[in-house]
Amino acid sequence: MADRLKIPAPRAGVMDLPAYVGGRESVEGVANPYKLSANENPLGPSPKAIAAIQALAENGNFEIYPDGGAQALRAKLAEVHGLKAEQIVCGNGSGDVLQLLAQAYLNAGDEVLYTEHGFLLYKLASTSAGATPISVAETNQTADVDALLASVREKTKIVFLANPNNPTGTMLAMEDVSRLHAGLAEDVLLVLDGAYAEYVAPEKWPDDFSMVEQFSNVVATRTFSKAYGLAAVRLGWAYCPPAVADALNRVRGPFNVNAMALAAGFAALDDPAHIATSRAHNAQWRDWLGQQLGALGYEIRASEANFIVLEFGDAQTAKAADAFMGSQGVIARGLGAYGMPTALRLTVGTEDGNRAAVSALQAFQAQPQTGARS
Repeated sequence: MADRLKIPAPRAGVMDLPAYVGGRESVEGVANPYKLSANENPLGPSPKAIAAIQALAENGNFEIYPDGGAQALRAKLAEVHGLKAEQIVCGNGSGDVLQLLAQAYLNAGDEVLYTEHGFLLYKLASTSAGATPISVAETNQTADVDALLASVREKTKIVFLANPNNPTGTMLAMEDVSRLHAGLAEDVLLVLDGAYAEYVAPEKWPDDFSMVEQFSNVVATRTFSKAYGLAAVRLGWAYCPPAVADALNRVRGPFNVNAMALAAGFAALDDPAHIATSRAHNAQWRDWLGQQLGALGYEIRASEANFIVLEFGDAQTAKAADAFMGSQGVIARGLGAYGMPTALRLTVGTEDGNRAAVSALQAFQAQPQTGARS
């Protein structure tokens, strides 16, 4: 009888992981709040991408599988970025590609390095593959190359580096990324997660694609969810050395990118003006938010992405501010899951959303026993 009560057991460590929880989308009792919790593009996607989805819907053919190799999209990506199409692997968001890398390259007992406040998926993907994720301390909420290299051991197989990092917004320059790579053995994979690449001023961007071309153990990932504004259709990709691309294509699902995503992504690449407009809007209002909130006494760290982090000094105040902003129709992102319980992350939104966020924090400070903390 006892044997009948047994249930299938997941891999060791899986049930110790908290389920990933995205940014809140609503507040009870508040209609149409400004959602500044998920780093989405407030301008939305390119009109060309929307038109491509609409055309697909009108033409039908939904009984036909999409292009399993994303051939047209890979060719377009290669043309736009000056890359080799055969070294591009597409996925259901860049998170899919990150998980494919873990699936293809990690064994039980292997170790994976990521930075202290790095993207939560690195830990989830590593653990689900049976490896041991190791968080490496940052310096001033920025990846510390020396600390990462000091943590490398014989068991190290992958180093994940979000650059710029979510949720801190900090970024390593090319010389630092190169120094990190130079300190790794040839059989350690360096994964450069560039989810926010399009928001970085081009002159500041570390050329990760050139590193992929030069070395056999560097992978660069991108997403259409952020600056391209296509989070709903789920589309990401990686530029890989040939051997890595070959491995990923063997473990990915046969139709892991849907037809809408393929069509929208292709069309979005034909609208570089939309990316330029999105980058300019982000830079303008990110700076404005920093100035306005800095004037209120909040510590604002420079960000290269489409969000800023507000430091409140203690977890109780941060939680209270989060709740108060929600009551005022502005949804921020609490960072307790990232080991930053005293801070909130605020996505750069529309002009109205940004102004509403500042007004909400001004009102929060005006309450008894609250205020800016540093």
